[in-house]
Amino acid sequence: MRRLLAAAAAIVVAAVGCGAQPAAADLAQPRVVLSDPVDYTPHVLDGTVWSMALVGDVVVVGGTFTKVADSSRRHTYARTNLFAFRLSDGEIQSFAPKVDGGVYALVAGTSNTVYAGGAFKTVNGVAQRGLTRLTMGGTRVSSFTAKINWGDVRSLAGRGSFLYAGGTFTAVNGVPRAALARMNAVSGAVDTGFDARLSAPGLARTRVEHFDISPDGRKLVAIGALLRSGTAVRVQLAMFDIAGRGAVLSNWYTDAYRPVCLDTFDTYLRQVKFSPDGTYFVVAATGRMSSPVKLCDSAARFEVRGLGRHNPTWVQRTGGDSLYAVAVTGTVVYLGGHQRFLDNPYGSDAKGPGPGAVERIGIGAVSPTTGKAYSWNPTRKPRGVGVRVFLVVRNGLLVGSDTENLGHEFHGRIGMFPLP
Repeated sequence: MRRLLAAAAAIVVAAVGCGAQPAAADLAQPRVVLSDPVDYTPHVLDGTVWSMALVGDVVVVGGTFTKVADSSRRHTYARTNLFAFRLSDGEIQSFAPKVDGGVYALVAGTSNTVYAGGAFKTVNGVAQRGLTRLTMGGTRVSSFTAKINWGDVRSLAGRGSFLYAGGTFTAVNGVPRAALARMNAVSGAVDTGFDARLSAPGLARTRVEHFDISPDGRKLVAIGALLRSGTAVRVQLAMFDIAGRGAVLSNWYTDAYRPVCLDTFDTYLRQVKFSPDGTYFVVAATGRMSSPVKLCDSAARFEVRGLGRHNPTWVQRTGGDSLYAVAVTGTVVYLGGHQRFLDNPYGSDAKGPGPGAVERIGIGAVSPTTGKAYSWNPTRKPRGVGVRVFLVVRNGLLVGSDTENLGHEFHGRIGMFPLP
């Protein structure tokens, strides 16, 4: 439908240059993307896409999969948990490193490299658990030696000379770090001055499900199975000042996620993103519960300014369906999961949609000012488990999930909505 956009994409990428995409917050965009996906993106034929990063004009894709195909589906390639394609035309690249576990996080590095985090234990046959740095030729950068002790890495960000990682680990390179660490981006050595001192007394483990860094690099907000930072209570969400040498817990806090959604959830928060101007962030949550007062199965905006307790500026409720992914472009907040409805605080699985609910199957967009749903409605059928990752690029919005339909067209687990 939009094959001619390949040429436009190439022009945009050339204007951006070959540097790494900013790792902190999403790119700003002037308007809502179109609802008709481009035709030239490749397809992932099994499993789930969990992560994406842009390195120059190349999109690196991570997840749990074994096969990919070009946009025509005439050519199939073996790719285990990692592959790459050219953003401007969808051409699958030779990039094919061997990792023996899922890749849940990616972030661009300098010198045409990418960092990967996940549940793997080896990279190209070499032991390196949970973290690695790769060239775009697929070679492991041997000088980067970071590795976790157990568990996985679920979120990565780069800022200046540092690489940040969050997940379920309790040590990096043998240095104790509960679920969040900062490392030298070149060597992988742990920054010993940076320790968020996260803990989750009474839970099975401390886990950073996701985190984001403000565009100015001064703040980090982390979400997940966490209850304290040091002796301070921080239930499921904590903000840190990171402009200095350490991780200083902010006096900013919220009690919005203290209420329990379902006893079996150690955390119901799934993703967090700062706005491009850094003035607010949005949290996407699951919860398996419909409630007009709790923040189960919701997206919520919080203002960064000020200290002390903060309540959400607005809450977008699905009526009992999970949200897993969020992107914030300044003009739009995109939400992905396996939701059927938005604007649905009084709906539920049992009762169906409530008053005012609008159908937004698996993907939707809301106003960053009010949190109310926009008319943008491309749909994802079947919904599957849901959208796991958005990647905002200069010329559109990439979507990664576990299903094969996007905007009423076949798109195997990857698709891109272009800007008009």
